[in-house]
Amino acid sequence: MQTFEKIINACFEKGFTDLHMTGGEPLVCRRDGEVCFQPQHILTPQYVDNLVQLLLNQRQLQQLRELWSTDLALSIAGKRLRINAFSAHRGVSLAIRFLPSNIPDVESLNLHPSLKDFCRERSGLLLICGSTGSGKTTTIAALINEINSSRACHVVTLEDPIEYLFASRKSFIEQRELGKHFHTYQSGLLDVLRQAPDVIVVGEMRSPETIQLSLDAAESGHLVIATMHAGAHEEALHRLCNTAQAHSSEHIRLQLSLSLVGIINQQLTYQPKLGYSVPLLSVLRNNKAISNLIRENKLSQIESVLETGKHKGMFTFASYREEYLATRKTFSPPVMRAAQQATAAAPQERVSAAFNYDARCEILVDGRPRGLPNKPAPIPVEWATERPVSATRYADKDSDIDGYISQLEQRSS
Repeated sequence: MQTFEKIINACFEKGFTDLHMTGGEPLVCRRDGEVCFQPQHILTPQYVDNLVQLLLNQRQLQQLRELWSTDLALSIAGKRLRINAFSAHRGVSLAIRFLPSNIPDVESLNLHPSLKDFCRERSGLLLICGSTGSGKTTTIAALINEINSSRACHVVTLEDPIEYLFASRKSFIEQRELGKHFHTYQSGLLDVLRQAPDVIVVGEMRSPETIQLSLDAAESGHLVIATMHAGAHEEALHRLCNTAQAHSSEHIRLQLSLSLVGIINQQLTYQPKLGYSVPLLSVLRNNKAISNLIRENKLSQIESVLETGKHKGMFTFASYREEYLATRKTFSPPVMRAAQQATAAAPQERVSAAFNYDARCEILVDGRPRGLPNKPAPIPVEWATERPVSATRYADKDSDIDGYISQLEQRSS
């Protein structure tokens, strides 16, 4: 585990956003969308197997065995990580995303300041859309941070997994994790409506039940912020309106036309002059024209309303690039290294003795929850090189973390 912590510290110091670990291959790091290999560090399949047993609890290990993948978020060496463990042709592999220890804000993410307007809404549905890895979770974290700084309200998040840990300031924030604090998004939404929330964050709207409950919550006086994998506003609205059964799709359109606050569609675009990526947005704000198009199922006309609604705070990807990114004078680089005070202020996750967090989220026919077998003692993890690899194959001195590991070892000695 000490070697793993050194790798994490070195990658964090070097500004990498992702780390990929698989048996028999060099470590692979990612920065600005490009991967680079670390030929000095090759993991044996046994090393990765043993590391997985150290990182995962019994419930997560059982999920990995049954579903062949599992997600978790944890803190290693003071760094917050989101980890996906999965089965591949080389055995078990790990995809690790580095998360900033301090909570980002709208300015530091180079987002348009008008997004703060959504944080002042008292009810309605706000959708954050985009592909995997486009920064949806980070944008939501910035919006929650804005709410936490400006509103005295109750925020409940339903996440899979919990990535950013919030300390309550002006708002009271409670975070719940799928598979650990609630069984399904449907059950979590039913629970949260009994917890007197003002703002509800839904990690992902996918199933018809989750969509319907989210719309019900938005319609009944809560601000619901949710994510969806969609590349365009029309696609997101089409999925929302057509996931329900045919007889209820008209009701969904009516609900959506009345309760929708806006849709933020997000991409990451690399800026060569800056040397890093910044968010590129397309922003829809609900108004009478948008509401009528949704109600009448004329979703193909949404884009034309965006092009004519610039003065109302709407953007297409093209207009956002030309009117905001091209005219902004200063940009903030990605924040990966947290200040000491920010790390110290981060709340610690607590384990309550009232719950068995290793238990599976499954109820047997007799109504009794089924536990898991005892976790086997992990084999001691040792760093090993399985076979030599030519350094020229992966040569990239600027991306090498080996020197950083030596520097970190010298600092601690």
